[in-house]
This record gives sequence, structure tokens and C-alpha cells, in this order.
Amino acid sequence: MIRKLVKQMLAAQVLSALTVSVCLLIDSIMIGQFQGVTSIAAYGLANPLLLIIGAVGSMLSAGAQVVCSRSLGRGSQEETNIGFSSALAVGTCFSAVFVIAVALLLSPLARALGAGKDAKLLSDTKDYISGFIIGVPATMASLILVPFLQMAGKSGLLVAAVLSMTVTDVAFDLLSVLVFDGGMFGMGLASSLSYYAAMLVGGGYLLSKKCVFRFSVRRVRLEKIRDMLLGGVPTVFNMASSVVLVYLMNKILLSAGGSAAVAAFAVITSIGNASNCVSTGLRGVSLTMCGILFGEEDRTGLKELVRLLARYGLMLGRGAMVLLLVIAPWAVKLFIPEAGDSRTFAVWGLRLYSLGLIPCCLNSALKNGYQGVEKARMTEMISVVQNAILPVLAGYLLSLAGMKAVWLYNFAGEAGALALILLYLQRKGCLSFREAESVLLLPPSFGVPPEDRMEADIKNLDDVVKASRGAHGFCIAHSCGGRLANHLSLCVEEMGSNVIEHGFAPKGQNHLSIRLQYRNGKYTIRFRDDCGAFDPVHYVTGEESGHKVGIRLAMHVAEEARYTYSMNLNNLTLVLSEHEAGSEAPDAFAGQEG
Repeated sequence: MIRKLVKQMLAAQVLSALTVSVCLLIDSIMIGQFQGVTSIAAYGLANPLLLIIGAVGSMLSAGAQVVCSRSLGRGSQEETNIGFSSALAVGTCFSAVFVIAVALLLSPLARALGAGKDAKLLSDTKDYISGFIIGVPATMASLILVPFLQMAGKSGLLVAAVLSMTVTDVAFDLLSVLVFDGGMFGMGLASSLSYYAAMLVGGGYLLSKKCVFRFSVRRVRLEKIRDMLLGGVPTVFNMASSVVLVYLMNKILLSAGGSAAVAAFAVITSIGNASNCVSTGLRGVSLTMCGILFGEEDRTGLKELVRLLARYGLMLGRGAMVLLLVIAPWAVKLFIPEAGDSRTFAVWGLRLYSLGLIPCCLNSALKNGYQGVEKARMTEMISVVQNAILPVLAGYLLSLAGMKAVWLYNFAGEAGALALILLYLQRKGCLSFREAESVLLLPPSFGVPPEDRMEADIKNLDDVVKASRGAHGFCIAHSCGGRLANHLSLCVEEMGSNVIEHGFAPKGQNHLSIRLQYRNGKYTIRFRDDCGAFDPVHYVTGEESGHKVGIRLAMHVAEEARYTYSMNLNNLTLVLSEHEAGSEAPDAFAGQEG
């Protein structure tokens, strides 16, 4: 089931990231075709500020992703709703602060970004920023809503929102350059309006009654906001390092090759961001899945996830690298139509940039995996080394050897960071990506040992019967009473049979996994299936509760029952103990049949 889920999530994440990158590419192409090289340079100089805005939104997005994925892993829907409400509230506040601050400090900001020496460059930079900040609230909201759409299992809606952003951006870009002659302000405004379009598509569902998450001002909690900010700190390190990289590389290139080199760097960054949609997708899947599996303390699931991410990272990174090597001349020509130093720099630089895509994919999967399993310090250190220290140092030293060598900055940063990670893991005893506990640096106490857990993949009713018998034997092996063993066996049989009979499609490829574990005198059973949404916990109190005796029995014998629906998966957790089984529970079975 994890393999299927990773494939679905990765496809949606990569497509969404690619569409966003295409949106930015369109801006760059329009600027290059209609505004000129100086305007491309202005766009490049404005990038650090845009990255700062994105960094805050990404921090909140990642923080919400970490906090809410873990609460979903623990089976707490209400805690997830609190996180959802708190994320929207704090995002609104941050958006207002950004818009006011940038509007008041526009000229000093443009000069600080390096646009003060040329009047045209300064004017274009200020104009683009002015148009872009109008859309900051929508930009922030869109970033925050992405993980919730993913966790709600609405990958298709996520893709639709991003596609609407792209279509809107193209339409308003064309209107700006062909009808209104909006200049750089019009290009920035087009981006702003496109983010509002995406927000309306995705936000409409998340605020509707159909959404699995519920927003309420009364659910906003300062402690939850604090947890999200702390959980998103590693993402700030990642984005801040990217801001530092762009800013310092602009300085290095301006000194070594002038505005032509800066324009080439802006083109490389734009196309490179599109090619990095693969690593962005891996990053999102790694963070969400690691957070959920870590919340469940599922060592087996994490082990499989690490192997899958490594395999897909190598495969997709290699494909992106080959594609970029081949299309580099044609891609650059879209941005810089006239032959000259800028185009020459960009083609050569883009091909060298592509060499870093494979290690970038592996780095992204690893560092966000660490963030998901509460190893934030590892994520922060990798981000700073990968995105700032190594590439900037390499860029400066290589610039001394000439403009051809300087473009190896990206490969030096990514390959160097991966080498350092592998050396560190080797020192910690990690010899293979097959062991999640080594790669993710999980403590020995994490999860439950193999002898204290039982796992089963269910495809038919025969598998349910086998799992039921296995649960009974598992309990007897742990010296529990016969009554509790019978109750656990019955829970597995009743709930598993209900999913097979009423959830599985006749000719579909549905999956059901059952996980039973023993810890501290309690037995926990987790049922997970990819059928239609069904909440058995609330079902037993509804109008039709009398129809499903088996479900009522299972709910009654459980000391605790938790249900969540996330990523198109039903997740039911039942907790039973010797004490509960010996008290009121037996009476529930008197004279009844499942």
C-alpha cells in the first residue's frame, strides 16, 4: 500500500511543482521576449525578496505538514483540525505584515538587492516587486493549503488549482504585454492574480462542508502555532539558504561577468527550478509520509519508504538531467532570443547545472525525511551546506578560473552535501539504504520490536480469517487471557470482513492492511484501507447503527477507538487491554452474532 500511495503522491506533487515552475518560466520568457535583458536582470535581482516571501509560506506549510501528519498518524482528527485552523490564522497575519512592510520600504529594498547603480534596472525591479506583493496573501494561502489538499487525498484538486494558476498567469501576462503595456509591474501583477485563482480553486474545497478538515476561529491555538513555527524552522533554513545563494551569486556574477552573467543566472535559476520539480515532489512526499509513519511508530513502513524514495530519486533525477542536457539551447533561446554573452553563458551554465539534479533528489528526500522524524537539526545543517556554503564557496573560487567554470556551483553544492551525508551515516553505522533505522537515525527504542507486532496485507476473506487466527495466536503468545484474545480476534475478523464485503470494488485493486502491536499491557490494532470514506466510530451512534452488529461489537470491546481519513485512506485504530476485556466488554457478546 505504501508503494501505491507514494506513486500517487509523487505524481501529484511533481506535476504541481512542475506547473508552478512553468508559471515562473512563463514570466521569465515573457520578460525576455518583450522587456529585454535588463528586465530579466531586474527579475533576477528581485528573486531573493520573492524567495523570502516563499520561505515564510513554506515554513508555515512545512510546519503544518509536520504537526498535522503526526496527529493524523496518532489518529487524532480534532488535533489536526486545530492545526488546520491555526495555520490559516497565522498565514493571514503574516501576509498583512509582508504587504505593509514591502510597500513602505520598496525603494530601499530594491537598492539593497543590487539595483541601485542603473536607473532602468532600479525602476524595473521596483515595478516588478510592486505588482508581486499584491498577491502575497494568495501566495501565502496557496502554500499553506497544499499539504492539506494532499492529506485530504485531493491530489486532483491540487493539480487543478495549480493548472488554473498557470492558465491565469499566461492570460494576464499576454494582456499585460499585448494590450495594456503594463511593463514589469504588469508581469508582477499577473503572477499575483494567478495565485488568487489557485487559492479560489483549492481553498473553496478546504472551507466547504465536504472537507475532512474543519476550520474554526475557536480552534486557533497559540501553542499549536508555536509547534508549527518550530516544525517549519528547517524549511526556513532551506529557503533562507537559497536566498543567500541567489543574492551572493548575483554579486559574484555581477563582478565577474556583468549584467549579462546575472541575466544568464536568472534564466538558469528559472529553468533549474522547473527541472527541480522532481526533487520538490520527493521532498513533499518524504515530509508527509515520514511524519505520518513516525506518528504511528511504524518502523516497517519507514523502512519501505526510504527504499522507495532512494529508488525514485535516482530514476527521476537521471531522467531530468538527461532532458536538461538535451534541450538546453532551445530552452535558453525562449528567454534570450538574441545571440550574445547572456545566451552563451546560460546554455553552458544550464548544462553544468543539470549535473547536480541526481544528488539534489537524494538530498531532498533525506533532509525532509529527517524533518518528518524529528531530526530537525540534520535538516537544517544539510540545507545550509547544500544551498549556501558549498555552492557559494565553489562559485567564488571557480569564478577566479573564468566564466565557464563558475557554473559548476550547483553540482559542487549538491554532490558535496550528499558526500558529507553519506560519510556521516557511515560513521553512524549505516551501510545501506535498505535500513530505515540507520538512514533516518531512529533510536533503538522507536516503535515496537518484531516479536511484539503482527502485520498482514488483506486481499480477500480468506486472508481475514488467517489474520484473525494470527491475532489470537499473537495474544496467547504474549500471555494474555483467552477472553481478550477472542476479542482481538473478533475485532480483526469483523472489521476486516466489513471492509472486504462493503468497501472493496468487485474488480478493483483495493488494499487493506492490519497491524497489531503490544506495548505496556495494551494491544493496538490499526486498520488501513483505500476504499471509500467510512467512519465506523461515528457510524455506531448514527441512525443505522443497528444494522452492523459486528461493527458495534468491535467498537464496544475497544477501550479506545480513533478514526481519521487522510490521503484517500481510512485509518481506524482500536486499543484493548486486559482490564477492559475483563470488565464490561464480555456482556456485549452475550446472545449476539457478528
